[in-house]
Amino acid sequence: MKTLFGYADKNNIQIEYGRLPENKSISFSITDEDYVIIDYSLLFNQKEEGVHLAHELGHCATGSFYNLYSPLDIRMKHEIRADKHLISEEDLDAAITNGYTEIWSLAEYFDVTEDFMKKVVCWYTYGNLDTELYF
Repeated sequence: MKTLFGYADKNNIQIEYGRLPENKSISFSITDEDYVIIDYSLLFNQKEEGVHLAHELGHCATGSFYNLYSPLDIRMKHEIRADKHLISEEDLDAAITNGYTEIWSLAEYFDVTEDFMKKVVCWYTYGNLDTELYF
């Protein structure tokens, strides 16, 4: 978590806390300033907070923001790009090579939730996020 907050600080990404009735976290950019808002009342543990913070920082780092009102914008493309920022395929391969071969052990190694780890493995292995099909 320190690394994530350090990344945000180094890249001038503002992290705020507030109530978000629809989401646990959001990110956006206004006039070249990036912001992340997290609703702690909806998060259940530190790993979930880390996954959400990393995901939103991924949006900021890659510029993968989508327009809710544009019929031509592909939301999933931006979501995948943000998620891939947290765990690269090379990092996943290195962890597996080092013996972290179970979802729970990979999740522990990367300090993320098992649900998030399933998404990562599905994306890099099968090219989709259909975790229910593979797990």
